[in-house]
Amino acid sequence: MLQMSLPRTGSAPALRGRIGAGFSPAPHRYHLYLRAGCPDSLRVRIALALLGLEGEVSTTTLTPDAPDHAGLRRAYEATRHHHTGSLTVPALCDTWSGRVVSDHTPDILDDLALRLAGRPAPSPPAPAVDADADAVRTLLDPAAPRAERSAALESVERRLALHPYALPGDRPTVADADLWVALRHPATAPAPGPHVRSYLRRLGTHPAFRIPA
Repeated sequence: MLQMSLPRTGSAPALRGRIGAGFSPAPHRYHLYLRAGCPDSLRVRIALALLGLEGEVSTTTLTPDAPDHAGLRRAYEATRHHHTGSLTVPALCDTWSGRVVSDHTPDILDDLALRLAGRPAPSPPAPAVDADADAVRTLLDPAAPRAERSAALESVERRLALHPYALPGDRPTVADADLWVALRHPATAPAPGPHVRSYLRRLGTHPAFRIPA
């Protein structure tokens, strides 16, 4: 699955619990804390819609006016004794134990797709995955030089000339949540090519991608 992580909003190491490894994939067991305006949160929100999990995994969205949340802080305190740091989102929480399972976005996306929805993504050859991941990471990096962002965008353009979505197939997958957010991120300064523009228009008509950032 084509995934990478944006810079974390918290300073502590990521919590890396996994559904299926100590946390059973039971329906309605998990709750997600997201943040308005957060690209990683947008990726997770799109994935929930793509996987049909919106009715199975509940969500709370933190806003700039309310950046803290008592429920999320309690979950961190239950997971890390005397936690006094910032609250990292996205955060996948277990409502049975009251603990944070994970605040590592790639793991959360994998667990949503593989453990809760049971829909493994098709796997392209490893070099293609690495190249796509590097291109998306560059597009998401506001510090990347313009020349690097241009080269990354050209790489994505060539990839989308071969098939309509981020991975081979006839429908979008969780990998498209990564690519969609990267292409719509403010760091993507170079003008997109025709295949990227067609891709954005195509996904713009899909209900899972008509989600406020």
